[in-house]
Amino acid sequence: MKLFNKPLPFLILFTIITACDSFVETDLPKSQLTSSSVFENYETANAALMNIYAKLRDTGMLAGVNTGLSNTLGCYTDEITAYGTPANAGMPFYNNALLPGSAVISGLWNASYNQIYAANALIEGLEKSSGLTPENKKQLLGEALFLRAAVHFYLTNIFGDVPYVRTTDYKQNNTAVKTPQAVIYQNIIAELQTAGSMLPQTYSSSARSRVNKLVCRALLARVYLYNKSYPEAANEASALLNNTGLYTLEADLDKVFLINSKETIWQFESAAAGQNTNEGTTFIFTAGPPGSTALNSVLVNSFSTQDRRKSKWINAISKENETWYHAFKYKERSNTAVSKEYSVVLRLAEQYLIRAEARAQQGDLIGSKEDLNKIRSRAGLQDTEAVSKETLLEAVLKERRWELFTEHGHRFFDLKRFNQLNEALGNVKTGWNTEDRLFPLPQNELGTNPNLLPQNPGY
Repeated sequence: MKLFNKPLPFLILFTIITACDSFVETDLPKSQLTSSSVFENYETANAALMNIYAKLRDTGMLAGVNTGLSNTLGCYTDEITAYGTPANAGMPFYNNALLPGSAVISGLWNASYNQIYAANALIEGLEKSSGLTPENKKQLLGEALFLRAAVHFYLTNIFGDVPYVRTTDYKQNNTAVKTPQAVIYQNIIAELQTAGSMLPQTYSSSARSRVNKLVCRALLARVYLYNKSYPEAANEASALLNNTGLYTLEADLDKVFLINSKETIWQFESAAAGQNTNEGTTFIFTAGPPGSTALNSVLVNSFSTQDRRKSKWINAISKENETWYHAFKYKERSNTAVSKEYSVVLRLAEQYLIRAEARAQQGDLIGSKEDLNKIRSRAGLQDTEAVSKETLLEAVLKERRWELFTEHGHRFFDLKRFNQLNEALGNVKTGWNTEDRLFPLPQNELGTNPNLLPQNPGY
């Protein structure tokens, strides 16, 4: 997501994306809405799309900053320990003290609907455009549809029933009602399928930072898995896993999160040459005690000593008689002469684990073991000893914990899907209870739009 030098389009796009600090509370003056000319030219329409990618990278749920899900949901589960003062964004998550008035909670909500609003503005503008070629219009529409669906996916998994917003009409958005999660999943699946039908299978650049048909299928595989549509999840994962000319597991764990990793499906390109990831800045520390967060000892101690992920993806920092650990998937915490790492959102290892779980659920135990062992072998571990459906599913859950830690909240979502939140966190987190499976809805949004009531249970 490069910075753009065209002043007029950028001003228009900035207005589009930043206009709704809250959930589209006011109407925008006509002069500040998207000029139709923006969507008559591929360069400016493409700039609008690039700004949405940039917002996803830098703000909200997928951002690698300390308020993003990689950090906050890590603190919320058994992945990360928070340190410092109450001002630390991870502290209320670590202490199990989320409140409806939390600035971090409202920030996640507002950033997400801001991104959805920008996608909707782009979709509406493109649908009215007559100046773009059919191919360009399909490409931009497909990417915008994917991004809208992706943000709704994360929203419903942390807040539950939320509005599924497909318009920039402030009157509709101000009074939007909650959509049941089952319907949200139907909407997401339909939009990802439509997006995939519009997009090419090839990447537009080696950076793999733009969504294509295969990126749609990768997210569809996850959505189907969460929706318990196991045959469909396995089929979508297979589309990625069978494309060995494009994707392969990196044998060297140090290469998995590099820019040119062969297993990256989708990643966020840095804003400028030489910049690396927000995740590196957020998680890496060079001296103890940690100023903000460190990996939870429960997670670190759960790894086998033979597991290469423990030595390659976790780094120890010692001072006197104490040792702390930080995530070391990303090795760079500051700028370098040229960018070495981009923030990875989707990668091939997850597809193996998706298919392993989906196959086990369907009774294909041999196939499930084969997929699971691909990940274990790369980590330097022996083949799994699991033989039944139940033991295989438990093995998959453990493998997901070791493979996907600190990556956009997988651990929280997995424990919830497996109905193991209470079992896993009840003895780890003070005051944990069943109602904590959902975040509170932001209090200011409930005051603005009573249709969002009732508040989630427990808050």
